[in-house]
Amino acid sequence: QVQLVESGGGSVQAGGSLRLSCSASGYTYSTMCMGWFRQAPGKEREGVAYIDTRDGRTYYVFSVKGRFAISQDNANNTVYLQMNSLRPEDTAMYYCAADSIKRSRGLGTLSSADFGYWGQGTQVTVSS
Repeated sequence: QVQLVESGGGSVQAGGSLRLSCSASGYTYSTMCMGWFRQAPGKEREGVAYIDTRDGRTYYVFSVKGRFAISQDNANNTVYLQMNSLRPEDTAMYYCAADSIKRSRGLGTLSSADFGYWGQGTQVTVSS
């Protein structure tokens, strides 16, 4: 059974940093595409960053480019989301997701519907 466990959320002031971790188990990690999504109250779930663990390709939504960085630790089946220069509008529940996605898919075309495995979420709150 696939399991994803997030950690690292919290409360910070605008301009601060947080690093989220997603520990994966129950499948062949190296064959998966993994992503970070976020959902603020009253808003739809939004894809923030994706990484293809097979070749290291990454994708970022425009609003976080240059501030967030997704990375992987294949030895420990863990994906990270380093979040710098945080803004109040980054406040949301952040979810880790994974699935086996064809390598021919452009990461920028992915959405939440492409991911079948989800973590429980970790809250990020940024105050002004």
